[in-house]
Amino acid sequence: MRKSLRAAAAAAACAVAAGALYGAGAATAGQSTADSTHEPYNIGLLTKDIDAYYGAALDADGVYQASRYSPYAQDLAHIDAAAKRYIDKVADRTHHGRRGDRKPAVVFDVDDTLLLSLDYEKKNNFGYDSATWAAYVNKADRPEVFGSPALVRYAAKKGLAVFYNSGLSEAQRTAAVQNLKKVGADVNLDAGHMFLKDTANPPAYLSACAAPGAWKCTTVQYKSGTRKHIESLGYDIVANFGDQYSDLDGGYADRAYKLPNPTYFVN
Repeated sequence: MRKSLRAAAAAAACAVAAGALYGAGAATAGQSTADSTHEPYNIGLLTKDIDAYYGAALDADGVYQASRYSPYAQDLAHIDAAAKRYIDKVADRTHHGRRGDRKPAVVFDVDDTLLLSLDYEKKNNFGYDSATWAAYVNKADRPEVFGSPALVRYAAKKGLAVFYNSGLSEAQRTAAVQNLKKVGADVNLDAGHMFLKDTANPPAYLSACAAPGAWKCTTVQYKSGTRKHIESLGYDIVANFGDQYSDLDGGYADRAYKLPNPTYFVN
């Protein structure tokens, strides 16, 4: 995962979570205040607000965990409930033959959509370093984003195909699979359903922005191009889940669900 900008206000994150389901015309809401001339939010207060939002606390092993009683958990619960109601409707239409020939599918981002990186963010002062990030991912010990692995299983149980569309690299595939299994997202973890970033040998469907050794895809190009490829295989992506707007922008999904994440921003 390449994080090009790491800053966000918890207050803004809460506002985003309140409007977590967004459609056409709302894709840019809350994305950036870079053109603002007012004094930025005090970073000391910001980190305290982020801690309060997550209910962040060290566990017995010295790992920062989010609280299941936090505003963060509550926001996720509202999103999950809405997503399940929608999945039920899709499954009902499919069961009664009202969806045509394409099989319904859901797509999940991984980092901070299924696997929570709060401990890394806190201990790195909300910064990013490729070496320490790789070591953290390869431990394969991140906790779940509350409710998300259960949502994966729910969608599969309802007959929807499950895919993953992640900015993690091919070198991190083994660790990602191990970690997803550990948190209970043990559905379709094969290479045909889990798409990771392969900058050395990019797939042909990303040829417009990537060639071997010459990766030029933006996050939106990579993620939307992958969704386009999934749909070309005969699927209709009925729901796309991510914690970044760049996970969701670019089309090729009937509905998008934005999960809260006030700790970093990916263009």
